[in-house]
Amino acid sequence: MLNLSDNSIERRIDERTYGAFGMLRSRYTGTWTRRLLAVVGLVVVGLAFLPWTQNIQSTGTITMLRPDQRPQQVPSAIPGRIEQWFVREGQVVAAGDTLVRLSEIKSEYTDPELLLRTREQLAAKTASLDAYTSKITALNDQFTAVTTARDLKLAAARNKTEQARLKVLTDSAGLVAASLNLDVAMAQLARQQALYDQGLKSLTDLEARRMKQQEAEAKQLSALNKLATSRNELANALLDQSTIASEFADKLAKVSSERFSAESGAATTRGEVAKLRNTLANYEARAGFRYLRAPQAGRVTKALQGGIGETVKEGTPILTIVPEETALAVEFYIAPMDLPLLHVGNEVRFLFDGWPAIVFSGWPAVTYGTFPGEVMAIDPVISDNGKYRVLVSERPEAPWPEALRAGGGARGIALLKTVPVWYEVWRQLNGFPPDFYGSPADKEDKKEGK
Repeated sequence: MLNLSDNSIERRIDERTYGAFGMLRSRYTGTWTRRLLAVVGLVVVGLAFLPWTQNIQSTGTITMLRPDQRPQQVPSAIPGRIEQWFVREGQVVAAGDTLVRLSEIKSEYTDPELLLRTREQLAAKTASLDAYTSKITALNDQFTAVTTARDLKLAAARNKTEQARLKVLTDSAGLVAASLNLDVAMAQLARQQALYDQGLKSLTDLEARRMKQQEAEAKQLSALNKLATSRNELANALLDQSTIASEFADKLAKVSSERFSAESGAATTRGEVAKLRNTLANYEARAGFRYLRAPQAGRVTKALQGGIGETVKEGTPILTIVPEETALAVEFYIAPMDLPLLHVGNEVRFLFDGWPAIVFSGWPAVTYGTFPGEVMAIDPVISDNGKYRVLVSERPEAPWPEALRAGGGARGIALLKTVPVWYEVWRQLNGFPPDFYGSPADKEDKKEGK
């Protein structure tokens, strides 16, 4: 031993029975130790310069890539009572297949003859509208007839007035002629009187002239009376014309009032007919809502309501349908610090629950049992969990297992830049993020530039 103590054990223990004492005193012990440490150091240095692929790891769940392929709940469009089931869980249905039949629970829709009675009301209102239309047509014809009669009577009155006016003109001319004849007769009578006074004419001639003068006065008076009569007839004709216009204006106003009343009634009835048609269409559509139909082809996965006679509210989900043909995707969440490192088109490798795998995250070439995917979308808004949602789809050249189902777990490894192992260890010890290396489009641009 080292003989550092005064209490030696050489006399008490036989060192030849223990191999360790022999190794301690061997001259090769230090050499082999140094060689072993050198080899270990060389291996560590070699490993430090090996390439290491940086990555971002996160867990996610399997979902459908397209929204119309995700599990869809079929709700009830109306409140009702479940009367009959036409499907069971696990059954494959086509688009439009009847799933469930409901019955009405609201009192205004429980009448079994509701559609028939509504159609009868619509027919009655339509007949009323037709009657209003016929009445309007008849009133229009009556208005036309009254207008024609007014025009004819006014034309006759105008003719009569014109005749009276012409007669007044004629009688005025006759009065003027009679007045001239009277003036001539009076002048002749005066000359005859002068001649009689001189003894040149006889009394008989004078009396004859006086008779002619009286006849002229009588004719003038007759012409004056005739003119007055003609003027009265003209005034009466004008009055008749005004009376006819006023009388027919009253008739036309009455017909127009009745026509406007009929048009108002027709408009009101037309509105009621439109309302009844709308109501009938709503009733017919509601009758269709009593039958829940499959919105698309798929498989019935779960009945959310059960039994017969159970009442459901409007919008209550009844069952869930999952489309048969789906394009799978994985959604997982990354930290905000890692967001700038991912871009649409990056490769992500997944470990799916139920599929064994041997994973070396830094050496994807020697990894077995992972499946590649491509980043399809990255949410621009952070989620409630404080991370950003990433959606990854499968690649056509490397399809995922057919047995995958929505809701299954997946562990994603997003591959980034390749660096030496020593650099990755240094980065991890210092808490630095992985190196930013740009999007796939940037890489292609750099290659084209070179």
